[in-house]
Amino acid sequence: MDLTSIFTIGGKPGLQKLVAKSASGVIVESLTDGKRFNAYSSYKISSLEDISIYGEEEDIPLREVLIKIAEGNSFEQMEIPKKGELIAALNGFIAIDQERVYESDIKKLFAWYNILIKSEILTQESLKEEGEEEEKAPVAEEKKEQAPAEK
Repeated sequence: MDLTSIFTIGGKPGLQKLVAKSASGVIVESLTDGKRFNAYSSYKISSLEDISIYGEEEDIPLREVLIKIAEGNSFEQMEIPKKGELIAALNGFIAIDQERVYESDIKKLFAWYNILIKSEILTQESLKEEGEEEEKAPVAEEKKEQAPAEK
C-alpha cells in the first residue's frame, strides 16, 4: 500500500491520486468520482504518507492506523460511527490522545479508510506484497556485501 501518491487537498472533499506533474502544480484524480483537475502549488496538499495521529505516547503514522482499522474490519468498508461514538470507535483500534484528536478528524479518517477500501488501494494482497518485498530487500543487500572483490 503506497500512500505517497495519495493526497488530501484542503477545501476539496475525499482523496486524490497523483496522475502527472504540470508546470503550475500537479494533476490529480479524485478517488471518489474519477474527475481530474489541476492542483495548483498554492493549494494545501498533503500526502497521506506524511500524516500522523496523536497517540497516547507518540505520534502514530496514518499508514499504521489504516492497517489496524483494516485488520479490525476484515478489510471491509465500515459504517462511520455517530458523533460522540467516534473517539471510542478509534480507541478500539489504537490508543489516541483524546485531548488533541478531534471528532471531526476521526470522522475524516474513517471516510478516508472507506475510500481506500472501495478503490482497492488498501487490500490484504497489497500488504502481503509489501511484506514480501521488505523480506527480499535485506537478502539482496547481504549478497552485495558478500561479493568477492575484483582483482
